[in-house]
Amino acid sequence: MLWISEPDWVALQLTLKLAVISTAILLVLCLPLAWWLAHTNSRLKVAIEALVAMPLVLPPTVIGFYLLILLGPRGAVGGFLDDIGVGHLAFSFAGLVVGSIIYSLPFAVQPMQNAFQAIGTRPLEVAATLRASPFDRFLSVVAPLARSGFLTAAVLSFAHTLGEFGVLLMIGGSIPGETQVASIAIYNHVEAMDYAAAHGLSLFLLLMAFGLLVAVYVLNRRFKVVGVA
Repeated sequence: MLWISEPDWVALQLTLKLAVISTAILLVLCLPLAWWLAHTNSRLKVAIEALVAMPLVLPPTVIGFYLLILLGPRGAVGGFLDDIGVGHLAFSFAGLVVGSIIYSLPFAVQPMQNAFQAIGTRPLEVAATLRASPFDRFLSVVAPLARSGFLTAAVLSFAHTLGEFGVLLMIGGSIPGETQVASIAIYNHVEAMDYAAAHGLSLFLLLMAFGLLVAVYVLNRRFKVVGVA
């Protein structure tokens, strides 16, 4: 019989909170970066694109290890935060947010960049001839045409955070109610040979991820139909 215990519900709630916060921050931070990558001719473009895509090829534990060093009490960032009285970010929820943002970076940047590139420059040039300001052009032209890219970026970032394990374990450990997210709770259940509890959490995340991806495909198809019409 599948069931989810109260500690596992806490882990799920923490996971959803982390996914929502990380996705919101990613969309805000990555939108200007994706726009710049889609339109720049700078020689730095290739290097920046490679840096953005690094989480796709690096083992999560490598990213988590260096984040732990950077954000820990002896790291450049963590040490500075300690000195000013804020406290380092290792083994904290804030550290999980930083790790999730970095590890999900390509899932937010690349869909928006592709959407911006697909629009091209012609619609913006036409809007400029009508004396639309850059902000108006973005709201009235870019945003409607790139909405499928925004949606894909949001859902992929959210879903990717739900299943992240290696980075979060390295930077946050497994503190119940603070840093123990669902994926880590599943790992702990398997280590304890509590397969029923692991199955309950795993099935919940599986169904949620499947539902999110189905929603993306359905909505993207509707957007294309509306665009054609």
